[in-house]
Amino acid sequence: MSRPTQGARPTRGGHTPSSDYTELAQRIRDEGLMRRRYGYYWTKLILTPLVLAIGVLAFIWIGDTWWQMFTAAAFAVIFTQIAFLGHDAAHRQIFKSGRWNEWISLIVGNLFVGMSYGWWQNKHTRHHSNPNKVAADPDIAPGVIAFTPDDAEARRSSTGSWAIGKQGWLVIPLLFLQGVALHGSSIGRLFSRQRVSRRWAEILFLSIRLVAFTTLVFLVLSPGIAVTFLAVQLGIFGFYLGGSFAPNHKGMPIVPKSMRLDFLRRQVLVSRNIRGSRVVDTLMGGLNYQAEHHLFPSMPRPHLRRAAVIVREYCAAKDVRYTETGLFQSYGIIIRYLNQVGLRGETDLFDCPLIQQRRSI
Repeated sequence: MSRPTQGARPTRGGHTPSSDYTELAQRIRDEGLMRRRYGYYWTKLILTPLVLAIGVLAFIWIGDTWWQMFTAAAFAVIFTQIAFLGHDAAHRQIFKSGRWNEWISLIVGNLFVGMSYGWWQNKHTRHHSNPNKVAADPDIAPGVIAFTPDDAEARRSSTGSWAIGKQGWLVIPLLFLQGVALHGSSIGRLFSRQRVSRRWAEILFLSIRLVAFTTLVFLVLSPGIAVTFLAVQLGIFGFYLGGSFAPNHKGMPIVPKSMRLDFLRRQVLVSRNIRGSRVVDTLMGGLNYQAEHHLFPSMPRPHLRRAAVIVREYCAAKDVRYTETGLFQSYGIIIRYLNQVGLRGETDLFDCPLIQQRRSI
């Protein structure tokens, strides 16, 4: 977890921004919200292989039929929920031991889901350090979607210029390709020259997952149904997983490369929480409490709901903008924001709140 910025100037109330976070963190600890939830996570760790085994047996029993498309959708949901568990382990939410968390991440991520822990850790750590910051957050790096005016302008002079004005509407269909992209990025990372701490363990687990699952599908199903099965499974998996992460920061303020913010504001001002019941908590794997997760990455998922009450009230007292929306409302915001960037290259509306917050410190 990144440390709060040091040497900040006092606020009007006499507190420095860094002490604001320290005070909040102490409240969270006093409430016991950083304590491990071993019963919760051990239940999930035991159920994970059991649910997968039941899914495989059901798949074999149903046999070669187009009804397996429902099984493909079920596997997509199962793999996404397991990926959420791997995300928790990668953030050291499950065990005190970093080694235990790492191996759980390797087993859950590589062996069960087919996604490289090393690739995910590298990318996600950089994101948490500087969310939505230009040239620092890989999640807004130039690519198919332009998140900043400069990226949009570069796209206009390229072969992708025809789509830049409608890029907001492309987000939803592109999510269906995220499953393939995640597997591809994982393989690319493991066979690159970039550092991966447990490369051979990751390669072994990932190979077993991808080869064994694909082989099983083609052994049980005829070629046409098998290809369709994999397309449905990967498509829904990508849509579900990507759709759970997209509302967190997309369409929130973009932090200029030269701007420095203290830890509390750096994390809260660019994060969006999603309102809802405990059903939403389960469906989104706790990612709906994005502000709390960014402030306390190692907080066990079951504590995020209680922490949100404290953080919301604390931010109101400190005049720090805390954003909550409904799930579908968040998608509307994302689409409008990306279309705005693509059509006019304007993001002043989204930058101004950050600048105003900074000037008030």
